[in-house]
Amino acid sequence: MKIRSFECRDFRNYEELSLEFSPGINILYGDNAQGKTNVLEALYLSCTSRSHRSKKDAEMIRFGADEAHVRTVVEKENIPHRIDIHLKKKGAKGIAIDSVPVRRASELFGLAHAVFFSPEDLGIVKNGPSERRRFLDMELCQIRKAYLQHLLSYTRVVNQRNLLLRGALDRPEDLDTLDAWDAQLIRYGTEIIRERRAFIERLNEIVGPIHRALTGGTEELSLAYEPDVTEEDFFDKLLISRESDLRVKTTQCGPHRDDILFRVGDMDARRYGSQGQQRSAALSLKLAEIQIVRETVRETPVLFLDDVLSELDQRRQSALLGSIQDIQTLVTCTGLDDFVRNRFPMDRVFEVKEAKVTLRSS
Repeated sequence: MKIRSFECRDFRNYEELSLEFSPGINILYGDNAQGKTNVLEALYLSCTSRSHRSKKDAEMIRFGADEAHVRTVVEKENIPHRIDIHLKKKGAKGIAIDSVPVRRASELFGLAHAVFFSPEDLGIVKNGPSERRRFLDMELCQIRKAYLQHLLSYTRVVNQRNLLLRGALDRPEDLDTLDAWDAQLIRYGTEIIRERRAFIERLNEIVGPIHRALTGGTEELSLAYEPDVTEEDFFDKLLISRESDLRVKTTQCGPHRDDILFRVGDMDARRYGSQGQQRSAALSLKLAEIQIVRETVRETPVLFLDDVLSELDQRRQSALLGSIQDIQTLVTCTGLDDFVRNRFPMDRVFEVKEAKVTLRSS
């Protein structure tokens, strides 16, 4: 898969912007707070229907404007497709694929595949489990539409069940429907657990060799799925926690409480790993992510690197750059020194300054 071109209007700090990309390495450089990350955000939005950093569409609309438009042309199996995103301050976003509106944002998943790597992702190992669940969900949604549907259904049921729990004092008769909601929770949650387990097992097979190469053979990284409940005990745990759920007015067990264990050797890297070990594990995870997308959908994803090179030492920079030379990559950075030092090809270079993007070389 490749991104051919991109244009936007009233997105973040851009009044209007139009760019064409190389199928190789594209670099956007400039000082901080000029708009580099905003370009990657718009492209990721086109691939996944959501921002990597904002939950509210209105936050992506330029100050003073009422709506924003993003248009991206991607190439999949040598066939171009146009993705249009229309953001509104009030109301749901509009999405069209090849000029045909889609009813649900989820219909966009599977058309374009992207891997996003930012400095925040370096904290995926040490930060809370919600970030690791988000990683799982974003990757599985891109490669398996069935998972996306199960996740949407499960999330809807959890929200409805929580509403019921919160209103139980005023409407105790609603508790008669709790068994029905629990049955749906188990139905969709069980599918999510199965998909996550299979995904992490395969990811674990891929990440080990990548991490050994990254660390010069000095460290062994392994991943393990830590489900909050299993397929076998979900019903029993849900029943046992019901009284407590009513007291705290929320659903306390299920795959929305899952986690991933990162183990370096015999050590839990989340709790006891050094910063360097945690960063190496996060980098290995992202490189494994690229491989598993290739393997699963038979497409190479586009890679977005958002100012991540400055966060890595020389060895990790070289390992990252050496692994992406056959992948369309869009990189943001404050300068070109890291690429020059690593003798890395720069197929197209853009300078970003005050929301203006200028092609410097191609």
